[in-house]
Amino acid sequence: MTRLIALILAYFFLALAIVGVLLPGLPTVPFLLLTAWFAARGSDRLHRWLYAHPHLGKLLIDWEQQRAVSRTSKILAVLMLMVSWGVMYYRLNNVWLLSGIAILFLVIASYLISRPEPKSNK
Repeated sequence: MTRLIALILAYFFLALAIVGVLLPGLPTVPFLLLTAWFAARGSDRLHRWLYAHPHLGKLLIDWEQQRAVSRTSKILAVLMLMVSWGVMYYRLNNVWLLSGIAILFLVIASYLISRPEPKSNK
C-alpha cells in the first residue's frame, strides 16, 4: 500500500468518524480505528495528532492497549443505536429490513457491552 493511498483513506475515515459523531446510525469508533490504522501507515503527523487528541486519543489508547471501551462510550453508543432504530421505525415501511437492522444493532450492542472497561493507569 502506498503512503498516499493510506493518507487519503485515513482522512476519508476521519471524515466519516466526525460525521458519525453528528448523525445517529453512523458509527464513530470503527471509523476512528480505521483512521488510526491508515494514519500509522500514511502520516506520522496525523497519527500523533489522533493519539494526542484530548477525546479521541483516550479511546484509541484504551482500545489499543486493553481492547476496552469506557462505560460512557458504551452508554452513548447503545443509546444512539436505540435512537437510530426508533427513527428508522417511523421512516421505513419494511418489517424485514427493520428486523434485520434490529438484529444487527443487538449484535453490535452486545459486543460493545461485553468489552471490558479501561483499567486506570494510576
